Amino acid sequence: MDNDLHRELIDAARVLAQAGLVDAFGHVSVRTSPTSALLTPPRPLGSLGAGDSPLALTTDSNELPAGAPKEAWLHLAVMERDSNVGAVCRAQPRAVAAIAALGRVPAALNGHAAMLGPVALHPDSQLVRNRDAAEAIAESVGSAQAVVLRGNGAVTWGRDIAEAVARMWILERSAELDLRASAAGSPIELPTVEQEWWRERASELLPRLYRFLETLLQDQHRPSLGDE
Repeated sequence: MDNDLHRELIDAARVLAQAGLVDAFGHVSVRTSPTSALLTPPRPLGSLGAGDSPLALTTDSNELPAGAPKEAWLHLAVMERDSNVGAVCRAQPRAVAAIAALGRVPAALNGHAAMLGPVALHPDSQLVRNRDAAEAIAESVGSAQAVVLRGNGAVTWGRDIAEAVARMWILERSAELDLRASAAGSPIELPTVEQEWWRERASELLPRLYRFLETLLQDQHRPSLGDE
């Protein structure tokens, strides 16, 4: 197993937990070859450490390995549908859940939200338990790189772990902004041309957002002046 990739996966899990985007449930996966991937073990992501081993998955397999959560099918379906997907993030962001309860997804009210592009909404809250259900969701999202599962969290993906996790963070912040703006009045989305401008720069800006999130994790474990 690639130790650097292993460490990156565990770090991403802890970043999601530190950012408050997951609770008892949630996973991150990363592609390791055209037909294989690693998935975080089925434990609270904030509890994972260097000694925890990711689960090895095969995208074209008809069975999951022992101990793998059933929703691993969703990670595999997203990767299998698009060879450019290098990582998938599954989380339970709270503001996103509130927006989904209204039957919609966050509007693109600022530049960060615009970077997400289209966000799909899946209306079924039932957990994904098999390949067919996972593939149905993956096929329904179209060109989106994020899907809100009404009553059941959200899924984001990208070329690598940084993009997938940064998109989840942006999805939650976009939902928070939408809810606040909607409570005050009638929010106005950015013009289409401006949204496209931001999306064209997503590959440049998403890694920077992820580095910011990593910094928050590092700050959590930085000793205070009295401990130095």
